[in-house]
Amino acid sequence: MTDRMRRAVEERGIGGAGRGPDHITDPVDPVPVVNIANALTVFRIILIPVFVAALFIGGGHDTAWRIAAAVIFAAAAITDRYDGRLARQRGLVTDFGKLADPIADKALIGAALVGLSILGDLSWWVTAVILFRELGVTALRFWVLRHGVIPASRGGKLKTLLQAIAIGLYLLPLSGAWHVAAAVIMGVALVVTVFTGFDYVWQAVAMRNRSTAGGESGGSAVGDPRTDAGQR
Repeated sequence: MTDRMRRAVEERGIGGAGRGPDHITDPVDPVPVVNIANALTVFRIILIPVFVAALFIGGGHDTAWRIAAAVIFAAAAITDRYDGRLARQRGLVTDFGKLADPIADKALIGAALVGLSILGDLSWWVTAVILFRELGVTALRFWVLRHGVIPASRGGKLKTLLQAIAIGLYLLPLSGAWHVAAAVIMGVALVVTVFTGFDYVWQAVAMRNRSTAGGESGGSAVGDPRTDAGQR
């Protein structure tokens, strides 16, 4: 007798052991923290110091190590694409994942931008604008957390993709047209970053106003962090 059947017999008796699950009365098994989605997130966090070390070896301008840093960054960025998707598709959403995933994203992008600026490959004002936007949006999410969750927009996802591509090109020891391409893509990413930042501000204010108005009229808060499809 399997463990599942044994539990069924103990909980419902022989007569109810063969019936299907009752989603109302049956206990819900908690999602394990140790799962493939969270493992990818932790793997990305572990890769960040490895990436930083590779970036600065040889004074930061050694060709082989710059290529290695670009490869490590690409591997980390790919895990960012799949960990959240796996969590939602397989029902592996956990509180740890919802907290660690955005932290890992911002830490990876922030480490790359700061590293490139220290090495003189990227202007500090570009790094400052992007980091200010990222930290500001994070603060906004906490500000409206009790009213609802701001979902990740298509613009936000495009921003992340453009930033990753631009950073990858800056990391590679390229010159000429490739360097110009990196600067152009980073410029577009910067524009999208600022635009989506203002969009998130508008969403946060609108959500807070709707929630406040709904509360005054006896309504309920908008949104539920557990059902947000844009974040883990």
